[in-house]
Amino acid sequence: MDRFAAREAETRLIAFAASMPGAWEDHPWDHTVMKVGQKIFVFFGGAASAPDVLSVTVKLPVSYEMALSLPFMRPAGHGLWKGGWAQLTQRSGDEIDFGTIEAWIVQSYRAVAPKRLVKQFDAAAAA
Repeated sequence: MDRFAAREAETRLIAFAASMPGAWEDHPWDHTVMKVGQKIFVFFGGAASAPDVLSVTVKLPVSYEMALSLPFMRPAGHGLWKGGWAQLTQRSGDEIDFGTIEAWIVQSYRAVAPKRLVKQFDAAAAA
């Protein structure tokens, strides 16, 4: 794990999410979100978060309970937690486990993306 500034980490994670088939960036409610089709698969704090805060919200149908056992995770607000959404909050200088966060982004993508795009993602990952 490495220590990064929150905005630098967010930029890196947005680029990772943007690499998925059909992914595109939008900016509702001052957040940066990545969508596939019209469905959001990851929320980033964007302009809605303080510059020193990394905020990532993902849908975790497989690892929701495990994720919530971590000190920097909590159920997502606005009732999203009911659908298995969890929010990561870390600060600049915290150790950031990009491997785990990227795996959560993939899990969230798989939960909302059309099956044809998930197959395309799997084929690219296998190559």
